[in-house]
Amino acid sequence: MNKVYFPNRMTQAFLVLLVCGQCSMLSASARARVAPSGNEISFRQTVKGTIKDAASGRPLGGATIGVKGASQTATSDDNGAFTINVPDNATSLMVSYVGYVTQEVPIAGKTTVDILMQTLSTDLSQVVVVGYGTQSRKDVTGATKTLKSAEFNKGIINAPQELLQGKMAGVNVTSASGEPGGMLGITVRGPGGMRVNNTPLFIVDGLPLDNSSTGGGDPLNFLNPQDIESIDVLKDASATAIYGSRGANGVILITTRKGKAGASTLGFSAGVGFSTIARALPVYSASEFRKQVVNVGGLLDDQGGDTDWQKEITRTAITQNYNLNLSGGADKLSYYASFGMQKQQGVLKNNDMDRYSGRFNATQKFWDDALVIEANLGVANTKNQRPPIGTMIGDAIANNPTYPAYDASGEPAKYQNMNNPLVTLALEDDITTINRVTGNITPSLRIIKGLVYKLNFGIDNSSSTRDIVSRPNAVPQRDGRLETWNVYNRNTLIENYLTYNFDKGAHSFLVLGGYSYQKFFQQGRNTSINKFPITPVDPIYNPGLGQELTLAANKPGGFAIENELQSYFARINYGFDDRYLLTINFRADGSTKFGENNKYGYFPSFSAGWRISEEKWMKGSFFSNLKLRAGWGATGNQEIPPKLTQALYTTSVSAGTSYPLYPTGAYPGGTTFTRLANPDLQWETSKQTNVGLDFGFLGGALSGSIDAFRKVTSNMLLRVVVADPIQPSSDTYINNKNAQVVNQGLELDLEYNYKSTGGMNFNLGGNLTLLQNELRNSPYTVIPSGSASGAGLTSATINGYVNGESLGTFFLKEWTGFDKDGLSTYRDVDGDGIVSDKDRIAAGTALPKVMYSFHASVAYKGFDLLANFNGVGGNKVYDNTANANFYKLRLSKSVNTTPEAVQYPEESVNNAAPVSTRYLKNGSFLRLNNLTLGYNFNTRALGISKYASMLRLSVTGQNLFVITKYDGYDPEVNTDRTIDNFTSYGVDYLSYPKAKSIIFNLNVSF
Repeated sequence: MNKVYFPNRMTQAFLVLLVCGQCSMLSASARARVAPSGNEISFRQTVKGTIKDAASGRPLGGATIGVKGASQTATSDDNGAFTINVPDNATSLMVSYVGYVTQEVPIAGKTTVDILMQTLSTDLSQVVVVGYGTQSRKDVTGATKTLKSAEFNKGIINAPQELLQGKMAGVNVTSASGEPGGMLGITVRGPGGMRVNNTPLFIVDGLPLDNSSTGGGDPLNFLNPQDIESIDVLKDASATAIYGSRGANGVILITTRKGKAGASTLGFSAGVGFSTIARALPVYSASEFRKQVVNVGGLLDDQGGDTDWQKEITRTAITQNYNLNLSGGADKLSYYASFGMQKQQGVLKNNDMDRYSGRFNATQKFWDDALVIEANLGVANTKNQRPPIGTMIGDAIANNPTYPAYDASGEPAKYQNMNNPLVTLALEDDITTINRVTGNITPSLRIIKGLVYKLNFGIDNSSSTRDIVSRPNAVPQRDGRLETWNVYNRNTLIENYLTYNFDKGAHSFLVLGGYSYQKFFQQGRNTSINKFPITPVDPIYNPGLGQELTLAANKPGGFAIENELQSYFARINYGFDDRYLLTINFRADGSTKFGENNKYGYFPSFSAGWRISEEKWMKGSFFSNLKLRAGWGATGNQEIPPKLTQALYTTSVSAGTSYPLYPTGAYPGGTTFTRLANPDLQWETSKQTNVGLDFGFLGGALSGSIDAFRKVTSNMLLRVVVADPIQPSSDTYINNKNAQVVNQGLELDLEYNYKSTGGMNFNLGGNLTLLQNELRNSPYTVIPSGSASGAGLTSATINGYVNGESLGTFFLKEWTGFDKDGLSTYRDVDGDGIVSDKDRIAAGTALPKVMYSFHASVAYKGFDLLANFNGVGGNKVYDNTANANFYKLRLSKSVNTTPEAVQYPEESVNNAAPVSTRYLKNGSFLRLNNLTLGYNFNTRALGISKYASMLRLSVTGQNLFVITKYDGYDPEVNTDRTIDNFTSYGVDYLSYPKAKSIIFNLNVSF
């Protein structure tokens, strides 16, 4: 049975503009009084009102207001306010705004109206961001998806990936743990590589990031979600080929907010959230523990207490979030500036993440707008304090609940035979501080009509300090140790490109050509020292108090990495009669990551579109939009460790260092190969075919898209054993020409918007992804990729890459029950009478075969309610936590377990618990991701519109419940158990528990 766990704006005070606006409208009204025939039109009183975004309450300046059946029009000002004169016989107004649903507003008997505009995400005039430019949605021929800020997920957000979780078909975002700032997994149309990083290429305001994490945590934690205006995802190769060797895993383009000329705004938001552990593991209480230990024949160690150790290490965590932004501009200058602060507590004690961020974006125009200079600057400081998470959780779920947590004096109790996690909390810390600056300046010059040159110079510079401290202590005895890591990361970019846009009759052309150079440098240094005296001075603040500094235990270390990428790229967009569309992309990438014989790779793509709804024979049909798309392209993946193409040496004086063909006896010290050079090594290649259909019905109220795709990744990068026995190195890296990873599937997006004349607005939408992933023609039957942890389990293989199966396939012995002695039995697959590793089977995959989400919103007058659900199916999770902890033998020794340990009465107390399908569980789930209830106050009715143009209160519930059969902390989990850089999937071992949260928010604009 499934289990359900509920686990701004400053007022526009420019009277000149106001008076001019009124005079303009009066002048227009005076002209409108005279009909073309010269007859006078009779007017009744004027109608006034405001126009705002229904989701955010933000005033919409520049909206067009017209009288239905007449020629009178008006435009809303920067506060969304308007005034219009209407004829006596007028019954309604028509209100339109780019990117929003056009509304008909009844005005019979009304002199004031307040209008909330609903966004139209499928609006064909919507501008979407593509590689090195923008396009109108109607002209896009590739598989792309745009998410605007009003559509983002709500709640406590640390990284941009969380904003789009469950919002896009084909995009799978997984939070591997509930730790604040922890790594987020994201794949677009399935993972393609085995040894390489499968993360998409992230580009922020035109600056490509390198996906490296300076100091740990997710590499995008530096971005304040409040600064993001939109996120565009390029999914198929016809769209991503413009990024060549980095486009195989998809491209995610993040655009931050910009100011608007003539609209000065001051915005402020404040939020406070309360988080608790969503699902605790059901370990025994003290009273039940006493019974169960006796029942299994164990010797009860009863200290008379009643302690819930999970409760002792967790807390009600508080998150505070404050944001201040200013935006506006004049005719030639626009700007956006912001400051954000988020202080987040984790649900585990002593776990805190603080982020301070600032941003300044500006656009300046010169020479009759021929020269436009855009500048974007972002700074961030994050500090992450982490307790010893694995140790804490391991102790909390295993500790005897009859042991008191505190002694008679109220201090954490200290035991010789058991670790009190509260003592561990006081003694151990892991603190990382990261400073990061990203920015770019992009001047563009219009040389002649249609021809524009653009320069993009950007830099991403970060530094981090990580202190891992174990403080000295008497009981339990600790010598004390401090280890410090300093990491520096610098990413510089310079691009030059030309775009030429021209029309000739029914033909339209957009031609792009350019050059890009990007350099990455990363350096790390580490030092350590042992044996600190027990003093009030923390070792972090005075490492010099350490008394032991030996090369054996404290040898300094470090690394340095430098990579360069030089590229040439081009694109041609052609359209005929606004019906037939063609896009051709090409990029040549040269990378220092690859061998001398393969420095450059070439990545073409082609795509075409047919706007069927624009055909004459389709006019008057019930389709408001119908476009057929098809494309093919080749992209690459160069996200591999550096210098694999070059030889690697080691110098040793140990007698164990051997040399090929050397006589027997002691070997002389010297330098030997540990890796051979391979000048032929290159990137993996992904070729993708996509066929899609965009459609719209009911005047655009119902819209969506369906895409079928097939992505084949080949030229797989593998490390293989050298066949020649006299080679100086035992293995080398190669590109296997035959091995392939095939991802194929179907994506469906649907959206329905309903607007009633009574002010009720309703939206319902969702997406579905069907995905099949398979490894083919691998030279190995299985490549181990995920290993187990825990006593007696360490390094045992859990999952791997199995030929003919999905990546992340669990490769295990099949548990079949118990024999007459209560010992586990396993299937003898090969029938040789011996159960061994040769009898392992492919027992399912950690990759979901079905991903889906759906959302619904309703708005009435000032109220709005929004719910987002997401889920997956067809995947499994290996419960390494249960495997290592929850079995009878441990319970008999007075170690706590869950009821899973005594699930089978016939099981012997001495039964071993090796890795097997016994602990492989269903990972499917349906989650209520977030639920938001908000109210937009009518500032005019409150008499404060002069000071506040928008005032909104809202409450959001995040991760309120999850429906799943999985009985661990959460089914969405992936503890990193990588083997030899082969990515692991779906392993749960002492994972940080997820939180459920309630967040209260205030938003105000002046």
